[in-house]
Amino acid sequence: MQQDMPQNADAPMPSAVPFWRDEAKRAIVFQIVALLIVAGASYYLYSNTQANLERQSIATGFGFLDKEASFEIGESVIEYSAADTYTKALLVGALNTLKVSFIGIVLTLILGTIIGIARLSSNWLVSKLAGGFIEVMQNIPVLLQLFFWYAIFYEAFPSPRQALNPFEGLFLCNRGMIFAVPESHAAHAAMGWTFLIVLIVGWFLNRWGHKRQEATGIPFPALRITAAAAILLPLLVWVIYGTPTAMDIPALRGFNFQGGVTVSPEFSALLLGLVIYTSAFVAEIVRAGIQSVGRGQIEAAMAVGLRPGQVLQLVVLPQALRVIIPPLTSQMLNLTKNSSLAIAIGYADFVAITNTMINQTGQAIEGVALIMLVFLFFSLSTSLFMNWYNKKMALVER
Repeated sequence: MQQDMPQNADAPMPSAVPFWRDEAKRAIVFQIVALLIVAGASYYLYSNTQANLERQSIATGFGFLDKEASFEIGESVIEYSAADTYTKALLVGALNTLKVSFIGIVLTLILGTIIGIARLSSNWLVSKLAGGFIEVMQNIPVLLQLFFWYAIFYEAFPSPRQALNPFEGLFLCNRGMIFAVPESHAAHAAMGWTFLIVLIVGWFLNRWGHKRQEATGIPFPALRITAAAAILLPLLVWVIYGTPTAMDIPALRGFNFQGGVTVSPEFSALLLGLVIYTSAFVAEIVRAGIQSVGRGQIEAAMAVGLRPGQVLQLVVLPQALRVIIPPLTSQMLNLTKNSSLAIAIGYADFVAITNTMINQTGQAIEGVALIMLVFLFFSLSTSLFMNWYNKKMALVER
């Protein structure tokens, strides 16, 4: 049998496609050109900056961080004096920013959740008050709110000599809120460590209780046991150490108070402004998340005899969190970044301290770079945690 010959054996091969018509090659060329443009612009900026710095006899680098700061900081989490280095001054600023951001996020979540739930209340007055709060606070710039609260704290309260004293150990004046605290004692550190250990053990106990309930259907009161232990065990440690009750009570010395703990007007105004402003946005996120849960879910929960509080806690919020978490992360980041406005009311955050350092050393580029790196670190840390929590709460498809 004659073997079939391939058809068109002598036909010419198609010519190669020109590179400007090849999408893959064209994309590579475009990327190379873009890279060269970015590299050229970066080199121009760097060389121009170096030339300007040399012409003005300004040194570059971070060697100045080991020099004496020579300025005081009004509020510090750790011990600090003007004789310390710029490095420690910047550390104080970073800790101050972290303090107001962390406390602000916690209070914002609490207040925003309460207002968001109140916005959906069947009570007309409660719902309208929550809605009015949201509309007003969302539409007033946060900087104006900071100025308002700062003015309130300085104008509404008297000087230290005429300080308000609602009860023993508490004073309110334009220097802040000054209140008594227990004197330093070994018992307090032991109580703190005991409380922390109870929380860690309670977390593992709660996980074990969930697994046990999934396997047997029998609930385990891990939260109640942890709460009771977190109260009783530190009290037991306090009794073992001899029940120390000595207090560090503030007293007026000259023009200011000595002793106790002082919460400055700058910190209070900053915290209050950030929390109220951001909680208005969080409230809308919570409201949208709750409304995303189907009405049938709520009716089914009520049909099996759950009380309204249990329906919210066990049915609505766990499902609403999957909608709430992503936009909530953005608001947490906004609060952290808005804390940089503290410089406007004199709070010693990282930006304010870095600006003081720039004015003394002239190292503007290095100072701005440090500000960018610190806020980038805070933002990425928050995002990583929230993304981890979001994945944990996500529904797993089977």
